[in-house]
Amino acid sequence: MAAESYKQHRFLLGALFMGHMTNDWVAGTLWLLAPAIAASMGLGPAEVGLILTINGIGAGLAYIPAGVIADRSTRPGFLMLLSFWWVAIGYLSATLVPGFWAVTLLLAFGVMGDAFWHPIATGVLVKEMPQRRAQALGIHAVGGSIGAEVLGPLSTGFLLGFFDWQTTLQILVLPVVIMGVLFIPVAARISRDNPGQVIHIDFRTLARQWFKPAGVALMLMMILYNMALMAQLAMAPLYFQSEHGLSPFYAGLIFAAILMIGSIFQPLFGKYTDSRGRKPLILLALFGATFFALFAGLSASLYWAVLGLLPAVAILTAVRPVILAAAVEYTGKSEATTLGIVFTVLDGVGMFGALLAGLIGEFELRYAFIMAAAMALSAGLICLFLNFRTTALSDDQPVVSQVASPADP
Repeated sequence: MAAESYKQHRFLLGALFMGHMTNDWVAGTLWLLAPAIAASMGLGPAEVGLILTINGIGAGLAYIPAGVIADRSTRPGFLMLLSFWWVAIGYLSATLVPGFWAVTLLLAFGVMGDAFWHPIATGVLVKEMPQRRAQALGIHAVGGSIGAEVLGPLSTGFLLGFFDWQTTLQILVLPVVIMGVLFIPVAARISRDNPGQVIHIDFRTLARQWFKPAGVALMLMMILYNMALMAQLAMAPLYFQSEHGLSPFYAGLIFAAILMIGSIFQPLFGKYTDSRGRKPLILLALFGATFFALFAGLSASLYWAVLGLLPAVAILTAVRPVILAAAVEYTGKSEATTLGIVFTVLDGVGMFGALLAGLIGEFELRYAFIMAAAMALSAGLICLFLNFRTTALSDDQPVVSQVASPADP
């Protein structure tokens, strides 16, 4: 029985790893496509930030419905399959229309399909592997990181050297279409091996829990954390190209290298905090990122800026699955719906960091990194007053944990 369960978990992790990588691959093109789109229309850093922020809002609109549907569905594999075709249609449509707003809104529609994947896939993982939540989320996150933060920037930077942004995006949608075909039998097996249970969701109780002082503080910490990360991600490629004259390919190469380091540490951070607790590592990540982002913002040379951005972005990227696990453990129920709420907060509200960074970047691009440092510091200070308590880490018991402020027993 244990061997069979182990095989099922390996298959599940492998399938969701590949699916996440492919979906996020095309979503990850936007970090370099947004500057290219803006340049083709004669626009500046503010519009780059606006494209990315509207995409974050689009993602936010999909996360919570996806989580609710996942908690009420008995066929999660086919819901994941839907996301591939949603992504492909949205991004391909964006290449066929003129005008800033039409392009931006269709890109946002495409990213909604990618967002639809996340609460469903992660909800299945945390239900099937409750004692290894952060580790499983970390492995799943590595797939997304390889797609969004390595393959996306590298392939986009390379193709932009030969084609316009429309042709580049059309080529990069092909892996999603291929995965949409290959995933059909996989979706059937996932739905058979991991049938969802129709969960009654008490939205009133869930809302009351998030509006407690501890819930509000945790949510504010997550928003500031992701605003710090998004501010750096949004402006780094543009900074490398406009301030230091790098080509899209070399800007993508540096960007991918920075993010790849963070993705390597995601499952390691997750596994460590599954047994040692979430708070110490979250604090270390936030205060460490504060120092390095400030260092990057005060550096005028490319060399020193990269030395600052590399650890700042890598640390914040690596700690993301730990924060997701802490949020799931705070509610302790309706995992997919909870993850939908968390993803909305992180990528919907937190994406406004890209817009603020773009507005600040109109004056001086590296000032956006200083703003990111201030946000990471604020998130760290809030985390100081949260108390993460986790119990029951044995293989035959569920994880029972919560996040509480000192005033919230």
